[in-house]
Amino acid sequence: MKAGYSLWIKSDDGTKVFGQGPYRLLVLVDKLGSLNKAASEMGMAYSKALNILKNAERELKIELLEREIGGVKGGGSKLTQEAKDLMEKYERFRNDAAEEIERIYEKYFA
Repeated sequence: MKAGYSLWIKSDDGTKVFGQGPYRLLVLVDKLGSLNKAASEMGMAYSKALNILKNAERELKIELLEREIGGVKGGGSKLTQEAKDLMEKYERFRNDAAEEIERIYEKYFA
């Protein structure tokens, strides 16, 4: 058996700001070049995906996406450097937390 857990960053008032869902959304935006395509891949409405990222941007006080609307290529989105930095920190945070949770689990349930 293993320990199960959910890990996210919350605002001071307890609102979820960033976690596995927004992280995965950004990974897909980076891969697909489009928030709309990323949302579709996750089975999520574009408007919901946009709201999730806008909320994270507002709470974290950073921009996550550079958006290009319409145009010859049809528009798209790409990650800002701030988004890439956040994702890297979140990956390290998540990995460190997983290791520590596993260590504590073994301590009590091995």
